[in-house]
Amino acid sequence: MDIIEYLNEKNYSVEFNYAVIKELENIPDIIPDNEINSRENLFDETIITIDGEDAKDLDDAVSLKKLKNGNYLLGVHIADVSHYVKEGTAIDDEAFIRGTSVYLADTVVPMLPKKLSNGLCSLLPHKPRLALSCIMEILPNGGVINYEIKKTVIKTKYRMDYNTVYKILDGDMSGREKYAEIVPLLELMRELALVLRDKRCRRGSIDFNFPEAKVVTDENGKVTDIVKYKITIANKIIEEFMLVANETVAKHLLNNDLPGVFRIHEEPESEKITRLAGVVKPLGYKFKLKETVSPKAMQNLLFEITGTDAELAISTIMLRSMMKARYCEENLGHFGLAAQHYCHFTSPIRRYPDLFVHRILSMEIKGELTDEIKSVMFVNAKRAALQSSETEADAVIAERDYVDYKACEFMSDKIGQKFSGVISSTTSFGFFVQMDNTVEGLVRMVDLDDDYYEFDENNFVLFGKRSDKVYKIGDRIDVILSKVNTELKQIDFVPYKEKQIKKRGEKTNGTRRKHSKKSKHKGRRSK
Repeated sequence: MDIIEYLNEKNYSVEFNYAVIKELENIPDIIPDNEINSRENLFDETIITIDGEDAKDLDDAVSLKKLKNGNYLLGVHIADVSHYVKEGTAIDDEAFIRGTSVYLADTVVPMLPKKLSNGLCSLLPHKPRLALSCIMEILPNGGVINYEIKKTVIKTKYRMDYNTVYKILDGDMSGREKYAEIVPLLELMRELALVLRDKRCRRGSIDFNFPEAKVVTDENGKVTDIVKYKITIANKIIEEFMLVANETVAKHLLNNDLPGVFRIHEEPESEKITRLAGVVKPLGYKFKLKETVSPKAMQNLLFEITGTDAELAISTIMLRSMMKARYCEENLGHFGLAAQHYCHFTSPIRRYPDLFVHRILSMEIKGELTDEIKSVMFVNAKRAALQSSETEADAVIAERDYVDYKACEFMSDKIGQKFSGVISSTTSFGFFVQMDNTVEGLVRMVDLDDDYYEFDENNFVLFGKRSDKVYKIGDRIDVILSKVNTELKQIDFVPYKEKQIKKRGEKTNGTRRKHSKKSKHKGRRSK
C-alpha cells in the first residue's frame, strides 16, 4: 500500500492507457520470417546476458572473440526497441512522457509495457530477438580501430547473473563445471574489461566508489533489511562494454552528422571546486587548484582517499561540486568520463534517449534519412533531450526518497539501539552519520549537550568552545538511534561515545581500512 500511495503522490502509473493497450494488440508475438531474413543472422554466435538475478528487462547482450591478430572482437547487442515503438504512435508518446523507467524497491514503473519490456524486447535465452548490434575491433591497449552498427537477429545462449559470473571467475568449481562451455569466454571478458578500464583511468575518467543500498522486502513488501549492494568484476565487465559501445555510437553520430541525444557532463564551476579544496585540505589531502580542474586531478584525489573513513564523505562532496550529467542535442563532451563524445545507446527499454538513438541508426541503416527528415529529427532530438533530462531528475529523486522512506521503516523499531557510522557531512545545525549499510541520520547540534558547539564553515568542522572537541567529516563514531519520522523521512541520532572524537588540530586518520580487494563498490546505473 505504501508503494501505491507513493506512486499516486508522484503521479506515476504502472498501468498504460487504452490507446497503448490497443496498439499492443496489433504487435505479433512471433517475429515474421521476412524480418528475420532481412537482418544479419547471429543465431550461431555465443551471445550471453549478464544482469541482476531479478532483472526482467534484459536489453543488452554481449559476445567476444580473440582475433588472430591479437585484437578483440566485441559485440554489444541491444534489443531493437525502435522496431516495435514507432515515432508518433501511442506507445512512443507514452514512452516520451515517461522518459525513463523508475525503480522503487521491488516495484518498477516501466517506460514501456511488459509485453515489450519483459517480452518481445527482452533478450531471453534461446528466443529469437531483434537487435541493433555494435561490433567493435579493439586493440590490446583498449582502442577501437574498426566497428559496424547493424540490424541483427540473435538468440542468447545463457542468461547469466552477476553473482554467478563473479563466483565462476573467483574459482567456484561447481559454477565452472556447470557453465564449462563459456568459462573461457567469461575469462576473456574479464581480460578485456580490465584493459578498457585501464584505458579510461589513464585518460582521467572519474570512478566514484559509492555504496548502493539494496532494500530487502518480504512477500508482503515489508522491508526486512537494507544492505550494501555488492559490486564485483561481473558488474564491471558489463559496465565497461556498455561504456565503449556508447562512446563508439556517439562518435558515429558525430562523424556522420546525424541527429542524436548525447549524454553530456560539463566542467564544474570554479567556486564549487574551491569549496571542495577547502574541505579536503584540513583532512590532510592535496588537491591542486588551477583556473580549470581536470578529471585527472579529481581521479587522483579519489584514489588517495580509497579505503579511508573519509572516502564516502569526500566523494559525496566531490560529486556535489560537479555539474549534473544531462541530455543534450549537442555533443559537449563528458567531463566525468573524460570522454570527448558520449551518448546512451544500451538501454532502450528503460531510457528514451537510447530509443531515440536507435531510431536514428535504424533510419540510417535503411537509407531513410533524407535531408528533410534529418532536419525534423534534429528538432525532435532537442525535445527528447529536454524531456529526458527532466524525467530522469524526477526519477532519481523518487528512487532516493523511496529508499529513504524504507530506511525509516526499517529503523523505526530500533529506537535506543547503538550503531556505528562515519560523519558524512557537517552543517551549522549538526552533522550527518552514515552507517555501513548506507542508512543515514542526523545528529542535531541541540543534542550535543556536553559543550557549546560552533560550526567552522571554512574547515567544515563542529568544535566545542570549552573542551575543544571536534566533529569532522570522515570521523567514525558510535551513535544511539533517538527518533524516526517516517512521514518526513528523517532519522535522528545522538552520540554514544564522545571520547572517540578527536581534539581539534589532530591529524585525520588516513589509514586505509582493511577490506577485500574483491569488493570495490560502484553501481551499474547509467553515467
